[in-house]
Amino acid sequence: MSRTIYMDHAATTAARPEVVEAMLPYFTESFGNPSSIYDLGAKNKEAITHARDTIAKSLGTDAANIYFTAGGSESDNWALIAAAEAYESKGKHIITSKIEHHAILHTCEYLEKRGFEVTYIGVDENGIIDLEALKAAIRPDTILISVMFANNEIGTIQPIAKIGAIAKEHGILFHTDAVQAYGQLSINVDEMNIDMLSASGHKLNGPKGIGFLYIRKGVKIRSFIHGGAQERKRRAGTENVPGIVGLGKAVEIAMATMEERKAFETKLRDYMIKRIHEEIPYARLNGDKTRRLPNNVNFSFQFIEGESLLIMLDMAGICASSGSACTSGSLDPSHVLLAIGLPHEIAHGSLRLTIGYETTKEDVDYTVDEIKKIVERLRNMSPLYEDFIKKEIKKHSK
Repeated sequence: MSRTIYMDHAATTAARPEVVEAMLPYFTESFGNPSSIYDLGAKNKEAITHARDTIAKSLGTDAANIYFTAGGSESDNWALIAAAEAYESKGKHIITSKIEHHAILHTCEYLEKRGFEVTYIGVDENGIIDLEALKAAIRPDTILISVMFANNEIGTIQPIAKIGAIAKEHGILFHTDAVQAYGQLSINVDEMNIDMLSASGHKLNGPKGIGFLYIRKGVKIRSFIHGGAQERKRRAGTENVPGIVGLGKAVEIAMATMEERKAFETKLRDYMIKRIHEEIPYARLNGDKTRRLPNNVNFSFQFIEGESLLIMLDMAGICASSGSACTSGSLDPSHVLLAIGLPHEIAHGSLRLTIGYETTKEDVDYTVDEIKKIVERLRNMSPLYEDFIKKEIKKHSK
């Protein structure tokens, strides 16, 4: 293998050099506990405050509304479980979508076992939530709506402002998992009527193990981790100072470069989609063509298995992921792809490619060239494809 092409930025990203540089002193030189009263700790409290201010500004909110966590999954769990507990006297009904990340879906399953009812709203063929179905699902005992900002598999961006308006009109809390969207898209929590928002550092070229939960002032959400007064008594535990500093720096860079990155990544994304559409037959783009994350490409290739495609791409030095869960040991295809109406046999042949600021046109060309060769090779080994071609020849020879 002569080269490595990273096409899985939706899974994680490399920390920018500036982020690593900003973090380093807090591992060795400025290592004090922020809760300490002496100067070595107090200076770290100042660093945390600066990062909190940076994040708050990026969302158009106050720093007092930002709470640091270990990442997106913790933020999602905290938002749903603590809100459910705090508002269960009002009702025990929650609404979410069928294509949420498992950090939301599995938390909803946990709440269902504890007596809460969850309604899972469907989406159209592009992954856009049905707003009329959402409105129809609202009940007097509905306490929370949680819909992700942008899907992690197919990149579809939801009409978040409209969902927020619906929730506000009915006096219902609105949470959004913005792990994929934050740093990629402009978000203003007040304009979009977002009450809680989850984000993670390692999706925007920051460190792993750090994230945050935005909680609107006045939301009666309870502590998730107990044992200390950190994060204004809502999230106990000594703060991850290097992680928080790194997250703050990553957010600072992401906001300063957002428009330039969006234009760059969108151009590469559309170029890749165009090449695949034109050069590989029986390939279906998953997700909305325009209302999608600027770095997301997701295709289903008929007559092949996504797992085989992934393995052969890895052998060619290309890091990618599949829309199918087969690589995690499950034979079931992605719940997202099934929700948009794909049959099992097509969903199994899916591939997600997500680019980053460091991706080049040469990387894209190399990736598409390899996909073409691999898909052709796998189809030539497929009896289903052979039968399909024979039927097509017979049909057109009449």
